[in-house]
Amino acid sequence: MGGTTSQLPKDMLSEYQELTFLTKQEILLAHKRFSDFTREGRNSPSPRVPMEKILTLPELKSNPFRERICQVFSTSDVKDGSLTFEDFLDLLSAFSDSATLEIKSHYAFRIFDFDDDGTLDGGDLEKLVNCLTGDTDDTRLTPEEMRQLISNILEESDIDKDGTVNLSEFQHVISRSPDFVSSFKIVL
Repeated sequence: MGGTTSQLPKDMLSEYQELTFLTKQEILLAHKRFSDFTREGRNSPSPRVPMEKILTLPELKSNPFRERICQVFSTSDVKDGSLTFEDFLDLLSAFSDSATLEIKSHYAFRIFDFDDDGTLDGGDLEKLVNCLTGDTDDTRLTPEEMRQLISNILEESDIDKDGTVNLSEFQHVISRSPDFVSSFKIVL
């Protein structure tokens, strides 16, 4: 009986296939990996895995947005970045090769919107740049370089000239970047 608790019921597997961009094999692999994290919480109907454990996955370990990714996909009421299996599947689905540009750009926007206000403003863009360059004394841009870079980003992206980038403007910019889809992925 102990071996069956980690099995994914066939009807759930079919439902997950319909609701995600993942194949049957990818869902089964995701379930196995998630189950490895929840061995101690098997009696819980919907165990949550702490963000710290999720961040040990090799696919996320070197991603500069790893914590933000967990926060965006977490359905936890306390916003701690912990994930249920369904949260984990949503994350993997959005980053899969089969996900649409619209889905990928929607989640990328949410990940880059650090203050969750629905726009990318100067503060979000500064955090984004620091995540990409590394926020250390050796890699951090000078205040003038940062101002110039943010100004350039807004000049290119802020179509309505309100000083921020909204989802529609972000998706417009992404649609002109053929490399975006191939770089926005996590492979199990």
